[in-house]
Amino acid sequence: MDERLLINELVEQEFDYVVGIRRRLHQNPELSKQEKETSELICKELDLIGVEYNNSLYGYGIFGYIDGRNPDSECIGLRADMDALPIEEKTSLPFASKNRGVMHACGHDVHMATLLGTIRVLNRLRDKFTGRVLFVFQPSEEEYPGGAISMIRAGIFDKIKPSAMLAFHCTPELECGTLALKPGKLMASTDEIYITIKGKGGHGATPHLDIDPVVAACHVVTALQTIVSRSANPTMPTTFSVGRFIAEGRTNIIPSEVKMECIIRTFDEDWRKECHRLIKQISENTAKAFGAEADVFIDPGYPFVYNNPELTAKVTKWAEDYLPKGTVIDAGMRMTAEDFSYFAQQVPSCYFRIGTHKQGTPIANLHTAYFDADENVMKTSIGLEVFLTLQYLKES
Repeated sequence: MDERLLINELVEQEFDYVVGIRRRLHQNPELSKQEKETSELICKELDLIGVEYNNSLYGYGIFGYIDGRNPDSECIGLRADMDALPIEEKTSLPFASKNRGVMHACGHDVHMATLLGTIRVLNRLRDKFTGRVLFVFQPSEEEYPGGAISMIRAGIFDKIKPSAMLAFHCTPELECGTLALKPGKLMASTDEIYITIKGKGGHGATPHLDIDPVVAACHVVTALQTIVSRSANPTMPTTFSVGRFIAEGRTNIIPSEVKMECIIRTFDEDWRKECHRLIKQISENTAKAFGAEADVFIDPGYPFVYNNPELTAKVTKWAEDYLPKGTVIDAGMRMTAEDFSYFAQQVPSCYFRIGTHKQGTPIANLHTAYFDADENVMKTSIGLEVFLTLQYLKES
């Protein structure tokens, strides 16, 4: 039988199982570093499959192997993230979240179900490939420092280091089954910025006796925007945003301090460091001009995601061979961030996006209370991961 037809047939056979797993995961989401029941469910399924795995490396993370013929010859890694978000679900799905205020609003339930389905199919094909497949269920993608770097530091690659890794993400802006990818820089680095502007509080009717941190902070916000508009090279994508601005005074009370929470995102490590310097300098000097002080704390987040050009070219070709004509497109660069970037720093990697939009329905974006995925996407994602894995092991 033609390899693609065989894969598609096996995926069809597994589809009801995968949908059931996805719905159980969706109904029972857990936040970063709290993925206990999620991990237990996955381990039970891996026990039924009969593959080797380890769930004691870091937190609730799991990794393991599917060995084909001559497993020591080559290894490719597949990764899925596990955690949910602190969002109250409003989808009205029959399998909506039962955990109040927690939701799989980023599609990680689809990612995990896909990887379990891929493991089941590859395990049935283990006599047809040479080499080894590493699978990784990674916790805490949504919360710094992230599960990827934590699993790396804990030694996930100490025994066996793959020569390539693949991962994907649900994308509601794309029609179900569309694949988007590109070589090189794909997703931005991200850092969290915490700024406290300290002044002297007092009565709102006597501002001349106070040092108003609100006015100073407003000017700091405006001045920080010049990092993007005047300091960044126009060809270097950069974004700076203030997401929280807290001034706890009243109509007639000037507070003594203002707290701000921000992000900076870009695609170059040297420029990223320069951004940190500029944020500190601009905040301190602008506050000082108003008689206030600025305390700046920068919490470094994930580096930018880099797709290995050679591997991505192969993945693109193989995807075009497997998927319907016209469904493989250029992804473009995105200012969103992903801690898969840490894996991509360790081994040549390719991260891609797969469309999950249900035709005829409004697009509900990731990280919103209404996000849902067309479950048929898992036929595409499982079949594609299996096909890419087999092609890689053939050519390596």
